[in-house]
Amino acid sequence: MTARGTREDRDADDLDVEEALALVNDGNGFDRGPARVPAAAPAEGHEGRRSRAHDTSHRATPWPEARAVAARAGRAAGARRTPVSVTLDAALGLVLAAPLTALTDLPSFDTSAMDGWAVAGPGPWDVRDEGVLAGQTGPDTLADGEAVRIATGARIPADTTAVLRSEHGRLDEKGRLHASPEPSPGQDIRPRGQECRNGDQLLPNGAVITPAVLGLAAAAGYDTLAAVPRPRVEVLVLGDELLIEGRPHDGLIRDALGPMLPPWLRALGAEVVAVRRLGDDAKALQRAVSSSLADLIVTTGGTAGGPVDHVHPVLRRLEAELLVDGVTVRPGHPMLLARLADGRHLVGLPGNPLAAVSGLLTLAEPLLGALATRAAPEPYTLPLRDAVHGHPYDTRLIPVVLRGDAAVPLHYNGPAMLRGIAAADALAVVPPGGARAGQEAELLDLPWAAAGIGACFT
Repeated sequence: MTARGTREDRDADDLDVEEALALVNDGNGFDRGPARVPAAAPAEGHEGRRSRAHDTSHRATPWPEARAVAARAGRAAGARRTPVSVTLDAALGLVLAAPLTALTDLPSFDTSAMDGWAVAGPGPWDVRDEGVLAGQTGPDTLADGEAVRIATGARIPADTTAVLRSEHGRLDEKGRLHASPEPSPGQDIRPRGQECRNGDQLLPNGAVITPAVLGLAAAAGYDTLAAVPRPRVEVLVLGDELLIEGRPHDGLIRDALGPMLPPWLRALGAEVVAVRRLGDDAKALQRAVSSSLADLIVTTGGTAGGPVDHVHPVLRRLEAELLVDGVTVRPGHPMLLARLADGRHLVGLPGNPLAAVSGLLTLAEPLLGALATRAAPEPYTLPLRDAVHGHPYDTRLIPVVLRGDAAVPLHYNGPAMLRGIAAADALAVVPPGGARAGQEAELLDLPWAAAGIGACFT
């Protein structure tokens, strides 16, 4: 299921991990003391070290800082986006661009909370012939000693004292209604405005529009909502070696990222406007980036320094600003984030599949969340059930499954592998040097893990 792998991908994501194990191994592989550094490597703290793949040109960005940079870039761009008016059936998953304010009292009239009788004064009561159903009119008022059959949700006649539940009422041989027990005043009546009054703020702007929000909006009188539009994303798949169907053969491999990225991006709240396969063609890449109308362009592969890695040269020709150029994270080190001259953004993902997932969660997810004005999820931790090897000075992201109150690391977590992430609930953030069994680790949830497959791709 690999997509593509440059020499830089292999150096950064495979060989360094093996070296890391040798550097930090104290006999059990999990020495948490300072990592020993080869003589040729810069003698700096782990967050300031240069990647060996780039140490002659730039410093890679520490992983937490890279996520913060992406979020700041998204917030700055999101502040310039114009809200849209959407119908309720098209609003699911968007973010409110204005507070949801009640357009009516809820309920808008006194209603019955139960099936039974509306009664006036003390019993026993004479029962009127007509009944009151939800959505229908009944008697305007009741006199003392009168009752009328009423359904849940029906409008309460004026001067009603209470609603007597069906199971608490009994008709005698003369048709008079008796109560056991006698209802207290106001019992089982939902008074007008019990939930809110016209003009009350129900939800602030920035709230995510869930199915329950749609129901509340409809009840409060809305047909449309002011919402932040979905960020538009275009995916550019690079690489001459990629097949779109059939089995790998003759040095050609299947494109794993083309099928994976669009639904993943949709699960992050994006509108994927196009997926284009460009091969290793610098001119085609430049035309595609220049002509795209998307808020975010996501490229796959071509972010390193090989002969067919065209992303950096194209960005230089377009006078783009590199906000992040390499991240101290494994896999996925050669990822990048650029701001184009017109204010749009480009996230360059490494070509190896799990490295691309790392780039997606490190740069694209916080950028898209901020573009959509979504609140960032609260970080949380769980203890690791098993020990995890670490890189001497870079963060590692490891697929895990959640079992009870622990995170279980999965095998097949190499940069070119998807077998681990396909079974995972989350990625564990493993600090430089590794983590012992039982050590708390920050977790990055996968978008479908909590909501379920159907919910997150709606």
